[in-house]
Amino acid sequence: MIIDVKVPMLSESVSEGTLLEWKKKVGEAVARDEILIDIETDKVVLEVPSPQAGVLVEIVAQDGETVVADQVLARIDTAATAAAEAPAAAPAAPTEAAPAAAPAAAQNNAAMPAAAKLAAETGVDVNTLQGSGRDGRVLKEDVQNAATKPAAAAAPTVALPAGARPEERVPMSRLRARVAERLLASQQENAILTTFNEVNMKPIMDLRAKYKEKFEKEHGVKLGFMSFFVKAAVAALKKYPVVNASVDGKDIVYHGYFDIGIAIGSPRGLVVPILRDADQMSIADIEQAIVDYAKKAKDGKIAIEDLTGGTFSITNGGTFGSMMSTPIINPPQSAILGMHATKERAVVENGQVVVRPMMYLALSYDHRIIDGREAVLTLVAIKDALEDPARLLLDL
Repeated sequence: MIIDVKVPMLSESVSEGTLLEWKKKVGEAVARDEILIDIETDKVVLEVPSPQAGVLVEIVAQDGETVVADQVLARIDTAATAAAEAPAAAPAAPTEAAPAAAPAAAQNNAAMPAAAKLAAETGVDVNTLQGSGRDGRVLKEDVQNAATKPAAAAAPTVALPAGARPEERVPMSRLRARVAERLLASQQENAILTTFNEVNMKPIMDLRAKYKEKFEKEHGVKLGFMSFFVKAAVAALKKYPVVNASVDGKDIVYHGYFDIGIAIGSPRGLVVPILRDADQMSIADIEQAIVDYAKKAKDGKIAIEDLTGGTFSITNGGTFGSMMSTPIINPPQSAILGMHATKERAVVENGQVVVRPMMYLALSYDHRIIDGREAVLTLVAIKDALEDPARLLLDL
């Protein structure tokens, strides 16, 4: 029986994807649920499993092609399973070339198409690289890093001609292109303003230092700072619901739930997974969810449903040392909170100059529906909650 292998259903916000690399060739046996190919969308990389065991008899769509939901990618003959497996049981005649060729073939298969293309352009041997992608695959970033590394001391150096102006052209990944498109649309379609404030991090830092060991022992996850910011943001959004709202045409949609997006860096670029119903999550729940998302992002296993929706976002440029920035709203949301690096600064408390660990906060908001008053008060509410964490317990 011949069955079709089709593109899985995509989310409403994802219309198409790009085929990366077939893991099987025509004529090879496949097992049920064995991954046949990956599809890169503008949000995630989807794995396409085999619906049944059999033999891959036809590949309809080739590597690099753009595909849409429910499109036929290949065909499998389920009745040919036994016939295909029988020859495999017989030992193949040994050849001198086989042992040397096998490792190279295996490593070449581990290079993503964009990485292989860049490697060919830059002269990097992908067989010498340790891939950082899922299952050890060589990513474009791995090739870029190898191309920019200085040559080993023993290797001959090649001097560039005087006045040389080298450059290279690398196509954007689908994710990078989509991020660029969405951020440009955000600036063009939203009336974005940013308000700033600063927060004394000492109360949170003292609280964390006091309880971090007990917290980790009790909950099995480290106590970070992001969970406090999520809780403080939710408390502020409850006071000023319009900051948690979105624009739909000429309507304002007020959300009676709090789905907070947390910006996370990944080998493929920035992703913003969602903490759904964050108001119902404990500090431990939030910390565990962030750890899980970070691992999934690193392994390339973030799912579309992890990234869909969201009513408000938080981004932490301070992780990379940023002192201040103006974050861009993630449509269709209407506001985003920017965290930054914590630095000791001289501040005045009760008429005295003291040194405190201070962080600048930024709240970018859509001025079409959020007035300056609501934006400023929202950021002040976040600041107050962080500087006096008891407010979060007492709902003040």
